[in-house]
Amino acid sequence: MAASVRRCAVAWLVPAAGLLALLAGPGALGKRSEVKALTDGTWRELLQGEWMIEFYAPWCPACQNLQPEWEKFAEWGEDLEVNIAKVDVTEQPGLSGRFVITALPTIYHCKDGEFRRYQGQRTKNDFINFISDQEWKSVEPVSSWFGPCSVLMSSMSALFQLSMWIRHCHNYFTENVGIPVWGSYAIFALATLFSGLILGIIMVFLADCLCPSKRHRPQQHHYQKKLAPESARLLKKLDEEQEADEEDLSDDEAEDKEVADRNSSTNAVRQRPVNLAAATDKS
Repeated sequence: MAASVRRCAVAWLVPAAGLLALLAGPGALGKRSEVKALTDGTWRELLQGEWMIEFYAPWCPACQNLQPEWEKFAEWGEDLEVNIAKVDVTEQPGLSGRFVITALPTIYHCKDGEFRRYQGQRTKNDFINFISDQEWKSVEPVSSWFGPCSVLMSSMSALFQLSMWIRHCHNYFTENVGIPVWGSYAIFALATLFSGLILGIIMVFLADCLCPSKRHRPQQHHYQKKLAPESARLLKKLDEEQEADEEDLSDDEAEDKEVADRNSSTNAVRQRPVNLAAATDKS
């Protein structure tokens, strides 16, 4: 009799506990975080609506101290009509380069594609006031040149992703394959030289296509080259005639000079006796 009473009590208690859990809401089963994790593939969601984004690293003490306040602030996201997100820079190096993260934690505010860096106090109430009082309007937005959508920041993101890929490859070579550290560095050095050689060949090929050499010019230049000897002969003949004319002129000038010298000497001889006669008369 007692066993049957226990079974009946358990049968009634289990549904009653489930009903109480449903009435209490999801908070009774464990509060769900409202912070959305962004990746390199989903970051463009920031371009629509209003967002607050935290860039952090798990090993950063300041980031660890900020997490409780950030989680509390996220609970107000629906009331403030703002999306709360976070980015782990150790897992998403592309976003770290795209937003130029130089200190941790870093917080950005985004409104319809305009990004502003948050510089205020890092408490839940300060975050709420920043959104509700629209304090973000007093902060100058990031220049379009350095915005995450610009070509410059896209290149920076690709560079950060490449550096992380090289790091993963280095860890794979040294830890999984068993290659020594210097061997991994040698592999990357050879890969750098080989890639530079390939890029150099491509640049030379493009330069040759854009600015072809003389041997690749059209056939009309060959016709001009055939006419070149004839024109050279004509020019040479003209030069010879000009030189002959100059020699004739120089000969004529020399003869005229000799005649002038003779005339001047004859006049001097004639004047000398006349001068002697005049001196005798005066005496």
